[in-house]
Amino acid sequence: MTPKQVLEFAKKNNVEMVDLRFTDWPGQQQHCSYPISELSEDIFEDGMGFDGSSIRGWQAINESDMLMVPDANTAFIDPFFQHPTLVLTCDIVDPITKEPYSRDPRWIARKAENYLKLTGIGDTAFFGPEAEFFLFNNAQFHTGTNEGYYFLDSEEGKWRSGAEEEGGNLAYKPRHKEGYFPVPPTDSLQDIRSEMALEMQRLGIDIEAHHHEVATGGQCEIDMRFDTLVKMADQLLTYKYVVKNVARKHGLAATFMPKPLFEDNGTGMHVHQSIWKDGTPLFAGDGYAGFSQLGLWYIGGILKHSRAIAAFSNPTTNSYKRLVPGFEAPVNLAYSSRNRSAACRIPMYSPSPKAKRIEVRYPDPSCNPYLTFAVMLMAGLDGIENKIDPGQPLDKDIYGLSAEEAQGIPTMPGSLDVALDELEINHDFLLRGDVFTEDALHTWIEYKRENEVAQVALRPHPHEFELYFDI
Repeated sequence: MTPKQVLEFAKKNNVEMVDLRFTDWPGQQQHCSYPISELSEDIFEDGMGFDGSSIRGWQAINESDMLMVPDANTAFIDPFFQHPTLVLTCDIVDPITKEPYSRDPRWIARKAENYLKLTGIGDTAFFGPEAEFFLFNNAQFHTGTNEGYYFLDSEEGKWRSGAEEEGGNLAYKPRHKEGYFPVPPTDSLQDIRSEMALEMQRLGIDIEAHHHEVATGGQCEIDMRFDTLVKMADQLLTYKYVVKNVARKHGLAATFMPKPLFEDNGTGMHVHQSIWKDGTPLFAGDGYAGFSQLGLWYIGGILKHSRAIAAFSNPTTNSYKRLVPGFEAPVNLAYSSRNRSAACRIPMYSPSPKAKRIEVRYPDPSCNPYLTFAVMLMAGLDGIENKIDPGQPLDKDIYGLSAEEAQGIPTMPGSLDVALDELEINHDFLLRGDVFTEDALHTWIEYKRENEVAQVALRPHPHEFELYFDI
């Protein structure tokens, strides 16, 4: 829509408030609301001011003024607010120079799309994330000087098979690692997921499917149809917003935390991606699994840079509780057509050239989607530009390989700290086209080290008391 059409849309829907939203450095949405009378066509050029020093990883207090400039194409009516509210996603602009802010994740994603066109390789990058999540009936956690604990509960949790429940325990709790695709009553969350999916559709998001996921305790997935990089990052944040608010409406807490439960599957976000030019898919060809040489080079770039990509795609200390060798997450940096134990997969659901894509399987939904999609695109383009050979596909079950066979296969980092080290020494491919700046990368690394890695490392872990208290 144009700004004028947005104002007409607001009037038609009797809007009373306008909610301006943007995404902070780690990847959470922030917002500020205004009476609809404050919204004019000028705002789409001039923006609205806010304090950038109060946003994580952004401005210093002596240069705190920033502008939110709404994107007219992102307008929708919020389905959860009591008063009719128009939502607009914003880009961040410096009020002095009027230039886009170099640490605005959405601007970085836009620059990645622009760089693709600049290379001449293609004109469109499509992304399709499969974000999983958990729904809990209770979520308690706290850390302090002399205590640290968490307690999660779900009516679907296998641990409640013997519990006394109001009205009687009606059983049908999914067993560990057996939650994938069961019909109700084992899947007790069907109607809630349907409500989430239908709400997303009303907001303009194309939904392909939804289902229960592998873990006990309420693990779910809703699949969106692929879209262009920035638009899909916008949609993923709306997806998370809808999931959390529909869950809360039903007395549930939704989390996209990568590994909330011990001894069961973590929460992943496989990311499908492809490049097109002039309406033609570039990954289709006559090579392995119907892939083109260009597509294989893209895979080569992803595999080469995956240990640095991890600093964005798996950006929390908790991410590496999921990325553990021998378990469900694909930590081995290999590719295959149907082998789901490989880090990169070429899905074989359809013979259509339009369906040819790569599926990167190690990311998780705790990431900032703007940054993660941009980093993966830049890695893939580096593979194409430098004709990086991904090697031979690995169609064996990687988890079943002998130690000798597995020895030559590189793996993902084992911790966030290591991933940040990898990014520090391998990031030149991200600087091309000024997509990322040295400042943005340095800020990301230091923010993660100081606010997450160091803070977790300083605190005793509950299980350490089990191991060491009686020493």
